[in-house]
Amino acid sequence: MDTALQGFYGLGLAPQLLETLETLKFSVPTPIQMKAIPIAMEGKDVIGIAQTGTGKTLAFGLPMLQRLAKEKGRGLVLVPTRELAIQVNAALKPFSQALQIASAVLIGGESMRAQITALSRKCRVIVATPGRLLDHIQQRHVRLDDVQVLILDEADRMLDMGFLPDITRILKLIPKNRHTMLFSATMPAGIVNMAASHMQLPLRIEVAPAGTAADRISQEIFVVKKNVKDKLLVKLLAQYTGSILLFTRTKRGAKQVTQLLRASRHATAEIHSNRSLGQRKEALDGFKTGRYRVLVATDIAARGIDVHGIELVINYDLPDDPENYVHRIGRTGRAGREGHAISLAMPEQASDVRSIERLIKTSITLSTHPEFPAERWQAGASSDFRQRRNSNQRNSSQSPQRREHRQRQEYRGRRSW
Repeated sequence: MDTALQGFYGLGLAPQLLETLETLKFSVPTPIQMKAIPIAMEGKDVIGIAQTGTGKTLAFGLPMLQRLAKEKGRGLVLVPTRELAIQVNAALKPFSQALQIASAVLIGGESMRAQITALSRKCRVIVATPGRLLDHIQQRHVRLDDVQVLILDEADRMLDMGFLPDITRILKLIPKNRHTMLFSATMPAGIVNMAASHMQLPLRIEVAPAGTAADRISQEIFVVKKNVKDKLLVKLLAQYTGSILLFTRTKRGAKQVTQLLRASRHATAEIHSNRSLGQRKEALDGFKTGRYRVLVATDIAARGIDVHGIELVINYDLPDDPENYVHRIGRTGRAGREGHAISLAMPEQASDVRSIERLIKTSITLSTHPEFPAERWQAGASSDFRQRRNSNQRNSSQSPQRREHRQRQEYRGRRSW
């Protein structure tokens, strides 16, 4: 019988996990779950290439929990942001409870004392951000010499955020004879190097080609001058009635756009690293429940946003890197639904748009608005992506101490993630 027809039966899952899936009304596995679970059940290392919202958490979580139910040791899930850590733990909780496996979430912005208490209760699954995990290790609250299963979730984002030195330190503390699963939306060179250095003959599973956009997401781009962006944005929002996720490149930009939209009577919340954990939770919960129709976010803060039914993604600013474009627009068009993405680009950003189109292997539709003049691409403009990449290369040549200081300045309070 075809796997899709028989659901999760036949993937090698224990009866308790199958019963929990049935209780939660999960009947048909997603493509990444169908491909990854049987291989992971065999104990083989896995590299999963899949966009957010494809069911990755259960793809790695169920095999991990089933192994821990049979063997001693711990499972460690490393994620880039605290929102994602909370989300992963919540998704796995019904299954870990069914198998009587305790878990702990180690993230910044929350009480160290409460986390220490959770670790002391025979915790067998740790979901953590790299910085906070290292804090606990340095204070001898936890050891990693009994980790049997290691998960690196959204590994490309962890590298983007500068966590590679932290991850390398953590990997040195974990037994080499372990089961490792790495999941990423894209496959940059850093991920390839990490897999070659720290995984044992991993099998690569890809449910969508690395760097491609979701099939069900229509895309369009408006070429506008900077002084027109705000006016055009307000007009565009009036054309849609559903929930909207809007991306800016900076925290300051997120705040300014939020103020603009609130002044235009749009129920809007913002989420970025200058907001406290409580403020970010309130914004995300309000967005999920419909209290806020628009959520304004930066790339870093948006990692871990798992909201179904987002009608539209707007790139108010183009991202710092073409791969982030894939991450951004992947927030809409989930679970078989159709989605739409709109980008606002300035005339001098033609090269950056071409970089995005090369990555996603398709052309983005150029659109115009009847109330605003149609702008043309500016010839000979240099790429912002290239400038930022050169800046990163200069920074990588700095001393470790100077580089760490720069990273901490750039990602203020990084360990709070």
